[in-house]
Amino acid sequence: MELTRKLEILADAAKYDASCASSGAARKDSRGSTGVGSTGGMGICHSYTPDGRCVSLLKVLLTNVCLYDCHYCINRRSSNVQRARFTPEEVVNLTLDFYKRNYIEGLFLSSGIVRSADFTMEMVIEVARQLREVHHFRGYIHLKTIPEASQELIEKAGRYADRISINVELPTQEGLDKLAPEKNLANTKQAMGGIRSKIEETLTARKEARQIKNAPRAKAPVFATGQSTQMIVGADSSDDALVLGRADELYRDYRLRRVYYSGFSPIPEPSVLLPIKPPPLVREHRLYQADWLLRFYGFDVKELLPATNPHLDLEIDPKLSWALRNRQLFPVDVNRASREMLWRIPGLGTVNVERILAARRHARLHLADLQRMRVSLKKVLPFIITADHLPRPALLESDHLRQQFLPGPRQLELNFNAAPKTTQADALMALSGQL
Repeated sequence: MELTRKLEILADAAKYDASCASSGAARKDSRGSTGVGSTGGMGICHSYTPDGRCVSLLKVLLTNVCLYDCHYCINRRSSNVQRARFTPEEVVNLTLDFYKRNYIEGLFLSSGIVRSADFTMEMVIEVARQLREVHHFRGYIHLKTIPEASQELIEKAGRYADRISINVELPTQEGLDKLAPEKNLANTKQAMGGIRSKIEETLTARKEARQIKNAPRAKAPVFATGQSTQMIVGADSSDDALVLGRADELYRDYRLRRVYYSGFSPIPEPSVLLPIKPPPLVREHRLYQADWLLRFYGFDVKELLPATNPHLDLEIDPKLSWALRNRQLFPVDVNRASREMLWRIPGLGTVNVERILAARRHARLHLADLQRMRVSLKKVLPFIITADHLPRPALLESDHLRQQFLPGPRQLELNFNAAPKTTQADALMALSGQL
């Protein structure tokens, strides 16, 4: 098969993996010099920007041949797709050629499982090894690892990659037993635990090396700076509380950098066990917003999703939904409230909260001050007190307050319409808005 055709097949097969997270990393050799693709001092940033734009990575599978029969995967063993397979050398050459033409800034490499998990991991690692050691490539590399592979191989992958990831896929073992019988949640968490230990060990070693004064400069240990994962939403019956509960556990226990939510997308010749239609695209959007609240706004899963309602409100964002259920806590005086309470005001993001805290040290804040900070007054007015504003109690208690924040009919139609799968940049764009 021609290389161009292989690339067409294997790049298309990789599009279903959303966990293509990346971050800048300086890659220098032991002498402190840079090589091809070095990010040190060159202004190259491998990340998603705050407005949702994505830097370019070559995102490809080593092969779409797979021993596993995951029902939601287009590359499953029983699928009738055309198969292709790169050699490690072919992926290396493609990466270097595309980089030198300024098409990409790094590599995201995953693979179907061939022969065994260890054999597949060895091939994936060989790509990264050749790039780093043979061609001195210092650009960004993200490797998708296989939880069933040996811990030694996973650690070896981490020595060559800037970030590694293992996909949880579904939030419960029951879901995996039904749709991905070869996968085991306990194995995945065990592998994540090993990666976390290695990351922390490396960070500790680097910190200790910096603290030793007048000592000969030692080569700092190298290991991936973080790990991420992906969960598929809508392929099984898991509700939003289960999905976010699993994500919260992974953040707390395994220090993941990101959990990515990928709305189930129907595939050609689907399994009879899968739903006929995908979930509304807005469900994925709301999960990202709720994830942001868990990580940066001090919320917990039980606050956002009480036991009586385990599903996120698809019509309004999670913070507004929480505020409407807890109206007794509002209005909040922006001139006196704590940082934690300011975080919970609908329409205030973390940046504007810091601006408010800094500004109120010098004077009492008025609505005009908030407007100059580009706060959305329409959203915050019912929930705040300023020096010149006190909302009417009847407004906050009104049954029509929720109606005031609903999107228009056209937007609601777009939100709930089953459309083709959103791109990763689209999903991350949702996070850039004010919560």
